[in-house]
Amino acid sequence: MAFAEKNLTVRPPIEVAGRRIKRYHVTADPAGIEPEVEEAAYRFLPQLLQTLPEPDGTPPGGFLVLHRGGDDGAYLNVYSWVWDNALHFAGGAAGQPVLGCPDRDPAHFVRLDRSLIGCVWELPPIAHERDAWVRHVLDAPAPHLDDYLADTLTAPTTGLDRPMRAPTHRP
Repeated sequence: MAFAEKNLTVRPPIEVAGRRIKRYHVTADPAGIEPEVEEAAYRFLPQLLQTLPEPDGTPPGGFLVLHRGGDDGAYLNVYSWVWDNALHFAGGAAGQPVLGCPDRDPAHFVRLDRSLIGCVWELPPIAHERDAWVRHVLDAPAPHLDDYLADTLTAPTTGLDRPMRAPTHRP
């Protein structure tokens, strides 16, 4: 199986349902995610935010990863900080019948009811966001949500900034 990193772009933060959310887009297409898929994902976003616990004083921040797969699939992963240091997940998918989607339309999102938190191309933002939350909220003299929102993963791809190791072959 051949593996290739995908393009990673950062869009400006948005505010939805009282939460301020960073946005990452992942796609193999250098042109980005199709406008109709992006618009459908952001129309669906409020439904995913309804699954959050009641506000508890944690700064209302989080991030999302919108991923356009290489086939018909599109995935919307929403991560919200709760209870000061815990990451809440809610996900949606479109165009992927194996995940419960009713059709192959990449703009027809449904709530993901499986315990998946992301694929290999969606995980790099999670690692960055953990460190950014610690830096700007947990380890700061006072929480700075604006600083957290400005601190994004800037790599042009989902890969690491260093070369990948040579594969290990087992007998």
